Amino acid sequence: MTAGIAGISGGALATGTVGGDLLTTVPPYLLVAIAALLAVVLPRRLGHLLGAAATAFVFVQAVSFDPAMYGPHLASTFLGFDVVFFNVDDFSRLMGVVVGFLATAAVIYAYGSDAPRWMTGLALIYVASTVATIYAGDWLTLIVFWELMAVTSTLLVWHHGGAAVRAGFRYAIFHGIGGTVLLGAVVVHFGAVESFLFTAETGIHDSAALLAALGIGVNCGFIGLHTWLPDTYPRPHIAASVFLSVFTTKTAVYVLYRAFPEGGLWMAYLGGAMAVYGAFFALLQYDPRRLLSYHIQAQVGYMLAGIGLAGYVGEKALAGGFAHLLNNVLYKSLLFMAIGVIIYRTGTEDIRELGGLWRKTPIAFVIYLVGAASITAVPGFNGFVSKGMVIDSAHEIHQFTIALDGGLLWWLLILGGVGTFMSFIKLGYYTFFHGSASISPRDATPFQTVGMALAAGACIYLGVSYETLLGLMPHTEYLLAELHPYSTGHLTESAALLTAGFVGFFALKRPLAWIAHRMRDVDAVTYPAFFHVGRGLVIGVTELWAAVDRLTMRLVAAIEWTAMNPRHAARRVGIDAEIRTGIGRGVLIITLVAAGTVLIGLVW
Repeated sequence: MTAGIAGISGGALATGTVGGDLLTTVPPYLLVAIAALLAVVLPRRLGHLLGAAATAFVFVQAVSFDPAMYGPHLASTFLGFDVVFFNVDDFSRLMGVVVGFLATAAVIYAYGSDAPRWMTGLALIYVASTVATIYAGDWLTLIVFWELMAVTSTLLVWHHGGAAVRAGFRYAIFHGIGGTVLLGAVVVHFGAVESFLFTAETGIHDSAALLAALGIGVNCGFIGLHTWLPDTYPRPHIAASVFLSVFTTKTAVYVLYRAFPEGGLWMAYLGGAMAVYGAFFALLQYDPRRLLSYHIQAQVGYMLAGIGLAGYVGEKALAGGFAHLLNNVLYKSLLFMAIGVIIYRTGTEDIRELGGLWRKTPIAFVIYLVGAASITAVPGFNGFVSKGMVIDSAHEIHQFTIALDGGLLWWLLILGGVGTFMSFIKLGYYTFFHGSASISPRDATPFQTVGMALAAGACIYLGVSYETLLGLMPHTEYLLAELHPYSTGHLTESAALLTAGFVGFFALKRPLAWIAHRMRDVDAVTYPAFFHVGRGLVIGVTELWAAVDRLTMRLVAAIEWTAMNPRHAARRVGIDAEIRTGIGRGVLIITLVAAGTVLIGLVW
């Protein structure tokens, strides 16, 4: 990644030898899908090799694009509608670069983690649907692959069995509902615009905005719609968690930008709230993957804050949101890899049972330090650059000024930053330093180390050579001229956050432990409530149907008895008369009675 991206900062790679036509006519997700099928049937080593090669092609292809290749490619019709299966612009290209790079590292890590062939095959088809969503040039194609992402990621969770199965069902319900709501938004959009193409309308039509925000918000982990994140991601195979931790939520952020390219303060403030909410609940966790899952929500909050401010601050905010997206894919997966090594070697998923492992697993420890330094925005690492861009943008919004000339949004992001420092001090302290090691696990396997080294190297490189990071963003020239991430002010702010994080964790360690045993997230209420409401609806509908069925059968039986015993029926209603009639008239009377009964039943 270092060499490939470095070429972008100095200008796009020469594509004449690669063949520009080939680059824009080969949908990369098709190659990844083929590799997924082969990974299932071929020997494990060969299958993983082909998977890594296919995802590496996604990266190389995206790096090789230059602006002359931008635009819709592979335009066609689908279900009678105009669609574009391969759309290239600054944002889809950026997503292709980071998804392709990280997926390659994740496949290598999966091989080193003894991931079964089926798991890797499912992970690759999940990656293929992610890449297809990224490169979609219309809402119809996007929603098809969006739903395929939900299906494949659910299967990836289920594959592990055990506790992952029930969590996978809840995951499927969340994403099924979210996908249905987004589909409704797409239909409403088409009704207003009469086209699914992105070029027909800037963003989603206003009439579909609320549905789109809610549908995409499920995958983004909006507050209240987020509980599937910490519920699901700690359950599957450690290698599956690496794939899951970055693709669904980051693709959702990208799609949210497609829907709302001008951003909005609602999005920015929601992002600020997510940064605080996710960091706070992460501090209460002792399951390491659950802690990391809450920080997915928190870090998505910074992305939404940047994109949300695009229409108010300009290019810096938008670039900051997408730079943080790219960086988060790298360091979040890196943290899941490092913690995955500890789980893989110890079988323990409670950090209180660990401690003193920095001597026993030095590779995992160093990799963890790189990931923690990146997510907490320590100078010299990639998160420092992108988080600084977002926080700087928020400082230009002076609504609800509180202190230090900072508005509410700026303070939310600062508090989220302090909470992030505290969280990763806690995770590192309990895992690697707390007490003395009572076990002697082996360190990372060679292929786990290679996968982690790729992501760690990118985190360091993009932090030191931040011009390369900015070269991947739109409006590169403006950003290079205006941004100075290593200014005295930024370094001072980072030092203050780091100090507050250290002091905060050790000062609040006991109170946080007390709160952790007493405070639950909203799923403690919503999951039982949905279960009992759902169970009540099923029982209610079933019993109502049974009652209608019983009533109908009794009515039919009464009609049959009346037809067979007309004299007795007449006497029961007080008519004491001789009933004589011919067969024809009798049949007519019975038919009329039956028809009237049916008609009354239909009207009722």
